[in-house]
Amino acid sequence: MLVQVYGDNDMKKTAVYKWVKHFSEGRGSVTDEERSGRPATSRTEENIAKVRQIVRQNRRLTVRSIAEQVNIDTETVRKILTEDLDMRKVCAKMVPKELTKEIKQRIVFSY
Repeated sequence: MLVQVYGDNDMKKTAVYKWVKHFSEGRGSVTDEERSGRPATSRTEENIAKVRQIVRQNRRLTVRSIAEQVNIDTETVRKILTEDLDMRKVCAKMVPKELTKEIKQRIVFSY
């Protein structure tokens, strides 16, 4: 009946058995339960400030070298740069996505 209603988007038989087992054991919700493990704590204001300072000193650093200096993983550094600091890579430099006239002139005159 599920295949007739949902087509290719139906739930597989093993998943149905798993959920039937969970609900028969007393589970009342389909939301994820808390998982064990370390919480994501490396994307803090302190680390964002460190990355901002490092990038301002040298815009030609790689994500890997920034991660080594701050002692966090490279994916977190990439997210800090792109999402928190709103930067992107241009010609091996990290620069703000929206450049003002002032910044554009400074970049042109720095070469």
